[in-house]
Parts: sequence; C-alpha cells; structure tokens
Amino acid sequence: MTRMSDSQQTTPAPASAPTPAPAPAAPSRRPRRRGPLRYLLMAALPLALVAAGGWYWVTGGRWASTENAYVQQNKVLVAPEVEGRIAEVRVGQNQTVKPGDVLFRIDDAVYRIALEKADGAVALARLQVEELRTRLKDAELKADTARNTLAFQEVQFGRQDKLRRTGNTTEAQYDSARHDLDLARQAVAEAEQGVADALVALGGDADIETDKHPSVLGALAAQNSARLDLERAVVRAPTTGTVSQVANLQVGQYIGSGSPAMAIIDTTSTWVEANFKETDLGHMRAGQTAELTLDAYPDVTIKGHVESFGGGTGAIFSLLPAQNATGNWVKVVQRVPVRITLDEPTSLPLKAGLSVGVDVDTGFVRPLPAFLRTALDTLGLGASPEKLAAK
Repeated sequence: MTRMSDSQQTTPAPASAPTPAPAPAAPSRRPRRRGPLRYLLMAALPLALVAAGGWYWVTGGRWASTENAYVQQNKVLVAPEVEGRIAEVRVGQNQTVKPGDVLFRIDDAVYRIALEKADGAVALARLQVEELRTRLKDAELKADTARNTLAFQEVQFGRQDKLRRTGNTTEAQYDSARHDLDLARQAVAEAEQGVADALVALGGDADIETDKHPSVLGALAAQNSARLDLERAVVRAPTTGTVSQVANLQVGQYIGSGSPAMAIIDTTSTWVEANFKETDLGHMRAGQTAELTLDAYPDVTIKGHVESFGGGTGAIFSLLPAQNATGNWVKVVQRVPVRITLDEPTSLPLKAGLSVGVDVDTGFVRPLPAFLRTALDTLGLGASPEKLAAK
C-alpha cells in the first residue's frame, strides 16, 4: 500500500451556510392625495415677487437720492487792510470767535503819526478859512472906501466942468479933476475884484460853515482815512466761526495789505451741496423736502428742502473742462450741484466737508400700464398712483 504525499492530500470542503428565510412582503399603501393649499403656497412666492415688483415700479421714481453730497460752510479769508509787522496774535488754532473779537494786531506807530499829521492839517484848514473871512471883510471895506472916493471925484469933476464952460478955471485944473476921476473909477473896479476873489476863496458863500469849506472837507477826509488806517491795525473777526490756519501767522512777520493771514469757517451759514445725476433732475423742484443723513451721525435724520440748482454741471467749472469734440468720445452722466438748506438749526457739530446722504421727495409717481389699469377698473379695484404712493 503506497503512502500519499502531503501535497497530494486534499483539504476537506467547509460546510455551506444556511440560506436565510425570505422577508415577509410589506403591506401596500395607497398614494396620498395633495390638497389645494399646497398649490396656493407654491404660487404665493411668485405672486409676492410680482406684487413687490409692481409696488417698486409705482413708487420707485418718487425719491431722488445721492451719496455725493457734503456739508458746506462759508470760508472767510481774513486779510489786513493795512500793511506792517505783526505785533500780537490773540487767537489760537481751532478757537471759536465772535464778530468783533481781536484776531491779531499790527504795529501802529506809523499810523498814529499819520493821524497826528492829519489832525494838524484839519486845524490849519480851519484857520485858513477864518483868514479868508477876514480878507473878505477887508476887501469889502476897501470897496466901500473906493466908492466914496469915486463919488467925491465925480462931484469935483462936475464943478470943474461947469467952471470950464464959463471960463473960470484952467485946462490944467480940469485935466487934473478928470484924471482923479479915472483913478477913482479904477480903484473901485480893483476893490470889487478883490471882494469877488475873496468870495470865491470862501466857496461863493460868505456865510459858509467852516467845516463845510472844500479845503476843510478835504482835510477832514484825510483825517478820517488816517483814523481808519489806525483802527484797521487791529484786525477783528468779521463773523462767528472757527479759526483755522493760524500757524501761518507769527509775531514780527511783515504782512502786506490784502494778504490772507488766516481763515474762519463761518458756522452761522450751513448748507448741503448735493451733486445729483442729471437723470434725477427731471421731477426735482425748488422747495421740495429732503432727508439728510450724515456719515458722522448715521442715527440722526435732518430735515431740509431744495433751495436752488447750480447754473451748470460740475465739469463746467473745473480748471480744465473736458473736451468732447473727439472721435473716441464716451458719454458720461453729468452731475449738477443742488443746494439743500436745513429747515432748522441742529445741535450737532456740523463741520464743513462732512459726507451726507440726501433723499429728495419729488412727489412723482409712475403711472400703471394701460392694460393693468383696465383690469383693475374692471374688477373695481382701480386706484390712482397718487393714492398708492400716499399709502
């Protein structure tokens, strides 16, 4: 009997697993019927979107809005009206001033001397007027004396003329009397001319007031000018506001007349300049209400109204206006500055240059399409766009 090798030995086959029993079949269910409410809910969203879109179309053109708006306040450049060296600066940077407050002072020694000279010129002019009055009186006295002398010489000449006719006088005596008469007449003419000259020197009025005389008026004008220059050596605030650019002014600095020395932001005049697109101006008019929201105070809404419109777009007033007469021209929507006035003062510290959002109520309502108006009227639901906007 032969022995089988290990390689020839066979491994016994494993026992097969038992087959699982089939699962019992699930009981059949009838399909659930969908109710009409589900279809209504599905149609609600499109209907809501259509209604919202229609409402936006009707009321969307009423408000004109822009974020390109800024707070504006007058900027007053303070410049001295006389020249000289700065003697004193009374204000500091960002200081609040009122009208009449002293800002700085110019050395006034030269202007004081000029005023003293003007005072002396006024006194001299008044004295000269009094001298003219005295001269007029002397001229009138000389004229009266000359007339009396002329009357006497006329009588003497008349006597000599009668004696000459009767042959009781000589030709020499007659010629002497006639010569004296001519001299008297010439003296009267000279005296009357002196009176006229003295009267002209008084302005043609012998009773003129001293301070009404032309020479005195000129001296008084020079005096007032010198006094005004002296007063202008003290530079005062022209308005209420905040002082800026004071660092440019130093004691001892020479400043010329009319040279800007500092600036004052006038806090009494505040408005908003809103740059609206030209497409927003079709229904905008002066007097319409506006709501203002400042970026610095986003939780506060300020009421205002449209005051006026700019005379041109912003590009017109630029230093280098755009030249559109070219072949590669591209149309750009222009902006027009609109002045918005605040309806009442606000306690907020408004600063020039702050950004503002502006919404203007133009009152415009887009009309509904014709087919929609017909449908609403047919259903008895017609309503004017104005009533819809009011709601």
